[in-house]
Amino acid sequence: MDAAPFATERSRAAAWFGELRDAIVAAFEALEASHAEGPFADAPPGTFEVTQTRRRGEDGEDAGGGLMSVMRGGRVFEKVGVNVSTVYGTLAPRAQAAMAARKGIPGMADDPRFWASGISLVAHMQNPHVPAVHMNTRMFWTPHAWWFGGGADLNPCLEYEEDTAHFHDQLRRHLDPHGAEHYPRLKAWADEYFFIPHRGRARGVGGAFMDDHATGDWDADFTLTRDIGRAFLPAYLPLVERRRTQSFTDADRDAQLVHRGLYAEYNLVYDRGTKFGLETGHDPDAVLMSLPPLAKWR
Repeated sequence: MDAAPFATERSRAAAWFGELRDAIVAAFEALEASHAEGPFADAPPGTFEVTQTRRRGEDGEDAGGGLMSVMRGGRVFEKVGVNVSTVYGTLAPRAQAAMAARKGIPGMADDPRFWASGISLVAHMQNPHVPAVHMNTRMFWTPHAWWFGGGADLNPCLEYEEDTAHFHDQLRRHLDPHGAEHYPRLKAWADEYFFIPHRGRARGVGGAFMDDHATGDWDADFTLTRDIGRAFLPAYLPLVERRRTQSFTDADRDAQLVHRGLYAEYNLVYDRGTKFGLETGHDPDAVLMSLPPLAKWR
């Protein structure tokens, strides 16, 4: 697969991830500005600090980058990061071997070029009643294959069945136009992927997730990926609106911090995106943006 035929597709994907980032950042800052009652309402509204990130290749050459947008200590968000990046270059031998083994892609050693673009979001909330959340979507290209991946999952420390139902319903509504088989398949994939083996439990209440998605119809696969991203705000914002004014106890805060410990364990031990980012030389602050500001272990 030559790079030239996919230049347009790669450009479209990278532009979409940037558009989604802009929409989410604007929506989250609007939440901060509108939070006028309940816990933390007297605090200054949070805003995103935006930093450019750069990736350097093995020889020190420019290899892409992106924007790291982080808000800390707001009225609603204790810490939230929304990163978007487009990186490229050649995969190191270790990454080549991992890619060949996991993807079954031949020829990686002969032509180890890659290109990857995506958006990654993790929100840790001030109020323990408001669930933490994760979302990412991405496109990956090599001269041998291309694919899409990502999804969204909800991570409450204090679960409300109606919140879980709403989150999943919005994901299903956005996936069903692409075929009724997608939601149950991607839900099951999320349940498997976001499982913490050494704890014997899921890190949250699931969502939808896919990887290696390439049917051969790039436009159809890109449209599906966009709709996963489009589902995020209608799935999550109503939950924040519903819970952000609730009072909470010290016990609720303790449960939140312990649950964050589970989240940190998963991201540091199992998350493929974390491993790939660190192995390919991306900005470690951007890669580890997902970690909570505070956590505890029993």
